Amino acid sequence: MTATPTFMAREIAEIPRAGERLLAAGDAARLAEVLKSREIPFAVICGRGSSGHAGVALRYLIETRLGLPVSASAPSVVTGYARPPLVAGALFVVVSQSGRSPDLVAATEAARAGGALTLALVNDPDSPAARASDLVLPILAGPEKAVAATKTVTNSMIAGAALVAAWADDQDLAAGLAALPGRLDAALALDWSDWGADLDGAPAAFVTGRGHGLGTVREIALKLAETLRLPALGYSAAELRHGPRASVSASTPVLALRQADELAEGIDALVRDLRRDGLRVRACGGPAGTLPWLGDGHPACDPIAMLVPAYRAIEAQARRRGLDPDAPVGLTKVTETL
Repeated sequence: MTATPTFMAREIAEIPRAGERLLAAGDAARLAEVLKSREIPFAVICGRGSSGHAGVALRYLIETRLGLPVSASAPSVVTGYARPPLVAGALFVVVSQSGRSPDLVAATEAARAGGALTLALVNDPDSPAARASDLVLPILAGPEKAVAATKTVTNSMIAGAALVAAWADDQDLAAGLAALPGRLDAALALDWSDWGADLDGAPAAFVTGRGHGLGTVREIALKLAETLRLPALGYSAAELRHGPRASVSASTPVLALRQADELAEGIDALVRDLRRDGLRVRACGGPAGTLPWLGDGHPACDPIAMLVPAYRAIEAQARRRGLDPDAPVGLTKVTETL
């Protein structure tokens, strides 16, 4: 008898259609027209956990495509230290699956009161964070029951990319996004179980990449921690060469993600150096790649597609270990912090 698929597995399988639905809606292009009409000096992005990782991806897109400096918001400055931010004229983006965490809502309200143009990237357009914002970009991922977020993460990243593509009139990025649902479909067939097997008995794991891939790197590390109970660290390939390198050993497997852009050679060089030192490295993309991959697509879109086989491998490894990937110990779907 075939086991009933977990919610996590079903939601991973829904990623291509969720992305397609979001891109077809056209909401990002409509909101981009509002942003084009404003003189925006800088942007601030607010999000925690997986939503924060989608915010990292958005940060790189805004800074590389629009040249605007981007800061990460620390909600506790508002909720704990009671210091409202000086953000007049800025774009404040809150990224949240549920839109219900009190600290994110409070930070958004404070930013709006401080004169920022506030934008919510949320799965629930009627949530408190959405109501606190001037603009709302629904990510249209549909209901997500597994505690470990998957399709809401990919759709948050796609929504941010679509917004920037329209805002910057970046036709190359728009073309990459148009091809993305098909690549997400193909990514569902990629088998990264060799990397999953590397995690057996490991006391910790590392994930590395750079630039447009950094949000994906941090997201995979989080999924290892919450779904497999495996301490995992996601580092920039540049940062991993510094202090963290001392803690990488033969017992701590490394996953390296490489997109084909100006930072690719640095990631390739790190993979070569780690392998030369006898360390276990699985790489996706480029000449050093050992994991199944689709070949190079758009460098800002490929890291989104790389999440799909990583999620599948983590879900399968959780079941092999007798863990429930839908309900990790000590976690709930909506995390409320102040």
